[in-house]
Amino acid sequence: MFKQSKPLFFICETPLHAGSGSDLGIVDLPIQRERHTSFPKIEGSSFKGAVREAVEQKSVDFTANNKTLKTNDKKHCVALAFGPEDGDAHAGALGFSDARLLLFPVKSVKGVFAWVTCPKVLEQFKRDMSLTGITVTITGNEPKSDNCITESKNLKIGNDKIVLEEYAFTIGSSYDVTIDNKALGAWLSKLITDGFWKDKLTTDIVILSNDDFKDFVNLSTEVITRTKIDNKTGTVQAGALFTEEFLPAESIMYSLVLASPVFLKDKDKKEAILQTDVDVMNYFATALPDVIQIGGDATLGKGIVRVVKSLLTAKEVSNG
Repeated sequence: MFKQSKPLFFICETPLHAGSGSDLGIVDLPIQRERHTSFPKIEGSSFKGAVREAVEQKSVDFTANNKTLKTNDKKHCVALAFGPEDGDAHAGALGFSDARLLLFPVKSVKGVFAWVTCPKVLEQFKRDMSLTGITVTITGNEPKSDNCITESKNLKIGNDKIVLEEYAFTIGSSYDVTIDNKALGAWLSKLITDGFWKDKLTTDIVILSNDDFKDFVNLSTEVITRTKIDNKTGTVQAGALFTEEFLPAESIMYSLVLASPVFLKDKDKKEAILQTDVDVMNYFATALPDVIQIGGDATLGKGIVRVVKSLLTAKEVSNG
């Protein structure tokens, strides 16, 4: 049973393709989406695999239970945390939820771009954060279609308009999302060290209606046409013209990281560096690089994300 649950946020530094396979629609290689909402996501299995690969490649100094991680212990620790690479001797002590989209970047007439979200996303975020002990408070009325909620002066045109892509929205009544008495953007900015992100997150978040948000995340992703040139003819090789969808750079997502005590027999557990759920979570927070690659087209520089690890530190959980 998982005893620790922590949020892991990440920001796409480059466009990200977590693919769902080939499709008969307009886009040949679409991204993964929730079935019932069509909002972009990354399957927990895809996310776990990318994270495991990143952890395996990083050298780390880690101490727990009066033992220090040595080079030849690294593979064993990864197996305890993520599960054995071969066979099924025991389960891994780490679990990962699907990565959900929290903020989606959209071109703005003023301010270059804005991050958009919607009540459906924020309500799900509230429920997910409650599992980690973080309380999200939502008050006010949801925006109607063609209306929006924002405090940003950078995006505003005139007194009460903003323009995203080619669509104008009227700034409407209040809809407040707070965490620890801070607005969502201000709270997120506290987790990030980069000056640009801190400033822009504080100001340039826009809450749209659920329907308007759905339109943007379906119609404003990046779709790139790929070709393969035949070296002999200098023309496109037959059957090698296809389109591929990407979640745009600057997208902000989150996943829940879950930890349990390691799955070993008691006599073996006493000799292991990782034993408790706290050991496992703290090892993960230490071993996870600040920048990792997720999804396809790694050789094209796609899928590079910056992770926010400041909320991963674990504490003992009382059984009472």
